[in-house]
Amino acid sequence: MDGKVIVVTGALGALGKVVAASALKRGVRVAGVDHAASHVAPTPNRIELGSVDLTDAAQAGNAIDAAASHFGKLDALINIAGGFAFETIAEGDPKTWQRMHALNVMTALNASRSAIPHLVASSSGRIVNVGAMGALQAGSGMGAYAASKAGVHRLTEALAAEWKGKITVNAVLPSIIDTPANRASMPSADFAKWVTPEELAEVILFLASDAASAVTGALLPVSGRV
Repeated sequence: MDGKVIVVTGALGALGKVVAASALKRGVRVAGVDHAASHVAPTPNRIELGSVDLTDAAQAGNAIDAAASHFGKLDALINIAGGFAFETIAEGDPKTWQRMHALNVMTALNASRSAIPHLVASSSGRIVNVGAMGALQAGSGMGAYAASKAGVHRLTEALAAEWKGKITVNAVLPSIIDTPANRASMPSADFAKWVTPEELAEVILFLASDAASAVTGALLPVSGRV
């Protein structure tokens, strides 16, 4: 991956930070995009584009175009930006379903649509999305989140079919990621069973690499030891 240029959305989150750092160690040039304001100083190999609302197609397009313009090209897009909500259907708010769709599906859709013109110009264009094992069968309280992540799965498959031979499009499906937020919300869980951000980053960056040139349309479980 040495010399490649990637965009990481949700780059200031727990997983995004690890993916960006792991990519930089491989000689990748990284443009991070996040909804939060960025306080990361730019370096020759890294820029951060903060305060970007990826649910807005125009903002997503401006951010992706700025990243590609800054580095002169774009080889891969890694869609990590998203959100989570846990509430039952009867007691919950229907607007949660809209919010989950916006945060998980529309962010990936808008970023992908914006990146495609740049990725087709690369000899090894890649899109890697983050789905969820929990979207394969929704449990109690997981309806809105699971439905949105299932949408990410279908987006991945459709893009892979539409751009076969030009861009590979795959998704990783983690179980529970070992983050401080997840530990705080489930303090009695066995954290050793969860997939670490570092483990997940390895799979994501493999899919973004030349080594994964023959893999597209895959929904790859990364379930740790759950």
